[in-house]
Parts: sequence; C-alpha cells; structure tokens
Amino acid sequence: MNLYNKQHTIKKQVTISGVGLHTGIDVTMKFLPAPEGHGIKFQRVDMEGQPLVDADVDNVVDVSRGTSIEQSGARINTVEHTMAALVGLQIDNVLIQLDGPEPPIMDGSSIQFVKKLKEAGLEEQNAPRDFLVVSESVFYRDAEREVEMAALPLDDFRVTVMVDYNSPVLGSQHASLNDINQFEEEIAASRTFCFLHELETLYKNNLIQGGDLNNAIVVVDRVISKEELDDLAKLFNKEAVEVRTEGILNNVELRHKNEPARHKLLDVVGDLALVGKPIKAQILAARPGHAANVAFAKKLKKTLTKGRANIPRYDPNRLPVLDINGIANILPHRYPFLLIDKIIHLDESSVEGIKNVTMNEFFFQGHFPENPVMPGVLQVEAMAQIGGILVLNTVPDPENYWTYFLGIDNFRFRKMVLPGDTLVFRCELTAPIKRGIAKMDGRAYVGNNLVCEGSMTASIVRRDA
Repeated sequence: MNLYNKQHTIKKQVTISGVGLHTGIDVTMKFLPAPEGHGIKFQRVDMEGQPLVDADVDNVVDVSRGTSIEQSGARINTVEHTMAALVGLQIDNVLIQLDGPEPPIMDGSSIQFVKKLKEAGLEEQNAPRDFLVVSESVFYRDAEREVEMAALPLDDFRVTVMVDYNSPVLGSQHASLNDINQFEEEIAASRTFCFLHELETLYKNNLIQGGDLNNAIVVVDRVISKEELDDLAKLFNKEAVEVRTEGILNNVELRHKNEPARHKLLDVVGDLALVGKPIKAQILAARPGHAANVAFAKKLKKTLTKGRANIPRYDPNRLPVLDINGIANILPHRYPFLLIDKIIHLDESSVEGIKNVTMNEFFFQGHFPENPVMPGVLQVEAMAQIGGILVLNTVPDPENYWTYFLGIDNFRFRKMVLPGDTLVFRCELTAPIKRGIAKMDGRAYVGNNLVCEGSMTASIVRRDA
C-alpha cells in the first residue's frame, strides 16, 4: 500500500497566479499550511468577511463545465484540478486563499499546482489520516448518459477510467492509476479537452472567457472549412490555426496518446476528493463527467455516514496513537479495570480504541464460565474509558484530571462478545464541551458487526480540585 498513514500539510505558503477558465478573471491563489483535522478549505479574500468554503460535495452548486462549490454566499468555480493535485500529493490540510471566484486554469491540467505544492514541501503531522474505507461495493449508474461508476473494497486507492465519445478521432480510451505516487508523472500533466463544435457555443455563453488555445486540447471530429478555421483564429486572437492529421488542432502536442482519458481520470480524482476524506477503494468509471462524479461522491459520502463504510477499521500493522503505556499515563485505571489496549485514532471530536478479549479475562471466572460472554456493563466501561481519553485530550495536562461519567443513555447490546473477539470502539462528541461537561455517542464493533451502542455524559475535574 502506498498511502500515507499520517496527515500531511505543506511547510510554507506558496502562491500561483493566472486567469480563470470560465470567468476570464485574473486571480492569485495562495496555499497556506493548516493544522491537523482542518481539511481542505477555500477562502475568498476579495469578499467582505473573507468567507470560507469547505471542499465538500454537499457544497457543489454547478457541474455544467467543471465543479463549482458555494458556501456562505461565496462561490469557487472549477475546483477539480486543484483538488486532484492535493489528492495526488496526499495533502490533507491546507487553506487556499483566492482573490477571485476561480482557481487559475494554467495549462488545463494539475501539473503546475503539483509543482508549486512540492516547492512548499510536505510536512507530516501527528495525527492519523481518517480514511473513507469502502468495505462493500458501491455502484452508480446514469443510463441516459451511459455512465457507470463503482467503488470496490481495496486497502489502497486505485482508479481506472474508460471514455468513449463515438468519435473517429478519440475512439475508446482507457487510463489507470495504480499507485498514488505515480499521479505526478502519469496523470497530473494531462490537460482538459473539448470538441471543436463546443468551442464557439461555450465562448458565446460566457463559459470559457479565460479559455485559450494554449490550455486545452481541441478535438476536430468533422470536416472543417478554411473559413471556420479563420474565424476560430480570430476568436482566440491567433494568426492562424490548422488541423493535424489525427484530428487535433495545432494548438498543442499530445503528452500521451490517451491524454483525454488521463484527464478524465484526473477529474474523477479531484471530484471524489470532495467526500472530505482520503478514499481506500478501487474506483472504476466508464464515461464519467462532473455530474456523475459528484453524484457518485455524494453516494460514497452517504455510505460514510450511514453504512458499513463508517465502521472504524483496525490495522494491527499501524502504530497506535497511544499504546498501553501511553494510556496508563493518562487514565488512572489499573488491573483489573484498565479495559482498553490501544488508541488508534484521536482528534478534537472523535476517538477510536481497541479491546482484545481473551479467555484469561478476570470476569470469565464467574460470569458464565461454561459459556463465556463478556458482560455488557464492562463493554460500557471500556467504551467510557475510551471516551475519557477523548475528553482528556481537550486539556494540555490530562494526567492532572479525573473523568467521571454522569450519565449513560439509550444503550443497546446487539451481539454477544466472546473470547477471541477484538472490540473496536468509536466515540464522537455530539456538542462542544462546556463547563467541563462532555456529551458523546459511542459504538463498538467486532469486525463488521455492531455489538453495542449508546450515549454518555462525562465531567472532567482537576485532581487537586
């Protein structure tokens, strides 16, 4: 697997400038380092209040000729090439400031963004990445556009794209990304493309005011007259344009024979980044476009919040956030009541931890020894201890605090927990901590099976109080 386990940001601020493809407005875009858990956010510094726009699929407002997001009255057009560059470099946290409505189109690809971000340098952060793990296949189909997309379970991120425009010039093309580390070399430099018959319509509808024959591949899939070529040259302020034998305008040389398919793959990567988390899956896409990409991203995000893809995943090969010694430095519990073994995820609002259940547990001596079942009350205690780690993480000196649980509500026990099981717990704050009172929801799983869930209220108190 080639994915980073820890979150990353950039080491310093970098700036890139250019013209927006659809608005034609000159814009300066700055990439700034951001803290753990920040995610990708855009900021319109040219607007009153400098509003932020989360890079989130729920903020998508237009997919006509690119993917546009909007929040708090601020819109960012054509974000997919920028987002693809961030995914390709595995950057999790960054603030992107713009003094206009759209990132610059540059050469129609992601390569300049990649180079600029690499110029800034990457910095590993002390927090694990929170992946969207596809544990069951997710499918999307648009019969009218003949689009099919799928996300298949895989402990990595790979993408395969097929395009077919019924064009004698393009024909059917395929492109694949099997290693995220190959994004820069194999995908990032692939430029956007359009058909000749689309150009004049787009321009007259004010959709490519920043368009130039230097930042797109123009596919000529019909016989074109000298007069039309002259009109096209006039439209884009060129002395002359001509058609190459392969049906491509002489504006650019193809960087790859299947450059259009590679660019469609780039768009898929950038659009799916709007789920808000790095993805672990094999992505397959036939004839994708921005509308389908966004619809599929929404479906994936829905599985994240309402399905098995939201089950915390325990990888024993990864270093824990806290091992048993780290846990013992924070919690006052000791044998036989220290009931957790590892913390595998911890951020400002959520925590995940592990309890390995063995026949050697003290409670099996008297609790159904002929039919060993872990007592539900001890499952709750283990979850409470993991929740305590989350609450204590909000103070700079957790070893100087006690955590007391004030309430346990709506607990349900779904399946029995037996020796040999590995319990994976997840607790999430349901509201900001106020006056030392924390409210959280908790769930525990064995494999894909939910074994218990409920809500808890805790109080955090200084030990010397």
